[in-house]
Amino acid sequence: MRKEKILNILLEEKIISIVRLKNGDLAPKVIDNLVKGGIKVLEITSNTPNFDIQITAARKKHPDILIGAGTVTTPELAQIAIKAGAQFLVTPNTNRAIVNETIKASIPVVMGAFTPTETANAISYGADIIKLFPAGQMGISYYKSLKAPFSGIKFFAVGGIDLDNTEAWLDAGIDGLGLGSSLVQSEINTTEELNDIIIKAQQFKKLTN
Repeated sequence: MRKEKILNILLEEKIISIVRLKNGDLAPKVIDNLVKGGIKVLEITSNTPNFDIQITAARKKHPDILIGAGTVTTPELAQIAIKAGAQFLVTPNTNRAIVNETIKASIPVVMGAFTPTETANAISYGADIIKLFPAGQMGISYYKSLKAPFSGIKFFAVGGIDLDNTEAWLDAGIDGLGLGSSLVQSEINTTEELNDIIIKAQQFKKLTN
């Protein structure tokens, strides 16, 4: 899939589900339930055990779903994720070397930035989307202030996004949202918790349609 198409899907779907698990063996079932709930874009974080193996397996099982890698903090992790088949990368930090890896692989990067300087740097490096992180600490008013001088740039808000504030963020003009523990808890112990993922995914999808 071409980079432009991946970017279009990211922006059309507006949701990236963050799969960060203490038990990596649960990833296939979690991803199955996210898909059942209507999620079409997700990232498997690098601090999920065997994240690269899970990316490869998820790509094979769900060819119609965008599977990316998250918490990519170094170019070495970027290389591992790309080799595993990640279709996009998400970082918490601003790093030129990671952008360079995605340029070589012709895939998008959603690059973490918090300040105006970090945002400007990420843009100059070639980041495709700016991940405002952590978004919840400063909130929508901070996003609006940051967006003003970067009006042509696409922003996703990550950190502190839940069912209660999703509509407010979208109404404020955010281009997309990264959903972490509000959708998938890092520690899942029961079948009920797994099934809750389907219900929550459907609720988030309804808010973004």
